[in-house]
Formats: sequence, structure tokens, C-alpha cells
Amino acid sequence: MVRRSLGSTGMTVSPIGFGAFKIGRNVGAKFPAGYELPTDREVERLLDGVLDLGINYIDTAPAYGTSEERIGRAIAHRRNEFVISTKVGEEFEHGVSRYDFSPAAVRASIERSRTRLRTVVVDVVFLHSDGRDREIIESSGAVEALLDLKSRGLVRAVGLSGKTVEGARLALQWADAIMVEYHLEDRSHEGVIAEARERGVGVVVKKGLASGRLRPEDAIPFILRNPAVSSLVIGGLDLDHIRTNLKTVPGTVFP
Repeated sequence: MVRRSLGSTGMTVSPIGFGAFKIGRNVGAKFPAGYELPTDREVERLLDGVLDLGINYIDTAPAYGTSEERIGRAIAHRRNEFVISTKVGEEFEHGVSRYDFSPAAVRASIERSRTRLRTVVVDVVFLHSDGRDREIIESSGAVEALLDLKSRGLVRAVGLSGKTVEGARLALQWADAIMVEYHLEDRSHEGVIAEARERGVGVVVKKGLASGRLRPEDAIPFILRNPAVSSLVIGGLDLDHIRTNLKTVPGTVFP
């Protein structure tokens, strides 16, 4: 796969990214069928396998259970081969999400993520919005905390994983990348995605298969033919399934 620029960050990412929710959490998940968490050995084989398929981008979050620490253990020996994004603002404990976007919480979250991921610098950090995009951006102090962490060299790029078009557009004023929902059934972010490209802001797409309602062979080419999209994050625990999805990436040929 030909890698794409993540905006003006200097990082390049695979057009399909690996969403790491399922390797760390299987409760409170919005998936049609339940699943068992993989073993540590299975996680290592999975992450080695996605890299061998050409996927160099992993997206995780503290709210994804043990995902961060399992990634850290599995890829410590090849950390520099991956671009990793994580998030701040949401923690998932005892079956319930807890949100805190205060500067102190943001700084503490990054320190925990650096430890769990076994990395000195986190490549990308998104604000993990609970839907209050404008309030989080303008009133919580989280943006300023992220920019300070970036200036100190602890993170390379910052942005918003939001819920609203308004929030995504506000984030373009300070973000290096935004994460948005975008697919055939919801094109509401199309305008702000185009604006992000004009500003040199990377665009990562989440929920591109509309939570399983869309066929990958229709959904994936639609998203990746948009030149403003840096990467589409898709989760999964089956390498064969991931490989099948990769065959739908425009311009990619697999034997």
C-alpha cells in the first residue's frame, strides 16, 4: 500500500489503519456479536501480521481497556515501524466511561499512555470527545495542555476525535489531525474534510463501515478515493478478514 501524508506532520500512514479496541476491551462495546479477548501471544501475532500486510498505523485509547499496554508489550521491539495514535479525556473503568478534560487529567493521561505504550514520544494524541466538542475545545483547557505537551516534545501531533462538524471545524484552528465519522450513509463532514486538506491538517476516518452496515467493497473505496483522507481505521481480530478488506483499497494489489 502506498502510504499517505498525515497532514503536515511529516508522518506517513497506511490508508487503512488498525483500530485496537478489540484487543483490550469486550464489555460495553457497540458490536453486533460478542467476542473473547485475544491472548498476549495472539495480540503479538496480530500486530506483526498487520505490519507485514503494510499497515503501519495503530489507533488506540485509554478507554479501550488494556489495549495500550498490550500494544506496548507486543511491538516494543519494532516501535519505530509504527505510527501510534491514542487519546485523552475518556477512561473506562468498572463498565462505565468517565470523562475529564482538565489540563491535569490530560497530562496524567499522557504519562500513563507513554508508560503503557513503552514509548518516549506518542505520535498522535486526540481529544476523545463525549459530544461536547465546542465546550471541550474552548473551555476545558485540554487544547492548551496538549499544545504544551507537543512543545515539550512528548507528543508529535495533536487533534480532535469529535462528534460534530462544528467541533471538527473549530479544531482546524489548532489541530495537526482530526478524526471524524465519514461514510456513504453520513457525508456531513465532507466539507470540513476538504477544508482540512487546504489547511494541511490530516484526516483520519472512524466508523467508515457504519458499524458493519456497509459492505467493505463499497465503503472502503468510497472513503479512500477522497484525497483529503489520510487513513481509515478499521478494527478486527482476524488477519484473513483484514487482508480481505485491504484488497478493496484502490490501487492495491495482493496475491
